Amino acid sequence: MNIKPKAVLVSSEQAMIEFGEYVFSLLRADDLVFLVGDLGAGKTTLTRGILRKFGHVGPVPSPTYTLVEPYNVSDRELIHMDLYRLKSPEELEMLGFRDFVGNTICIIEWPERGGSLLPPPNVIITIETVDDGRSVAIERC
Repeated sequence: MNIKPKAVLVSSEQAMIEFGEYVFSLLRADDLVFLVGDLGAGKTTLTRGILRKFGHVGPVPSPTYTLVEPYNVSDRELIHMDLYRLKSPEELEMLGFRDFVGNTICIIEWPERGGSLLPPPNVIITIETVDDGRSVAIERC
């Protein structure tokens, strides 16, 4: 039986950041997290909340152009990746992707661009735009 995870309505950018803080409390030290959603859905905003609760102070830019943004806080590491600009899944190897997975929390936007080279996630977070904000569903795999 396939049960769809219950979605939460998030009504503003600030609420998405606060929801990201909550999401951090659900994560384990070596989780691979896939963020799924259209452009502008709030994937990076959610990640800002996760990083704030992680202890990061400072800006959290979208890794659309850098592809990988590492964050280090008190000897802990969190990796934020955005695969939107990948031309092929094989480019993951050039990013050193295998070095990140399993060693730290790794959050990936646009995971579908990684194809079969990505291992299965531990967590999938789906963000959909709705009339009153965003619908966010979390699934632990």
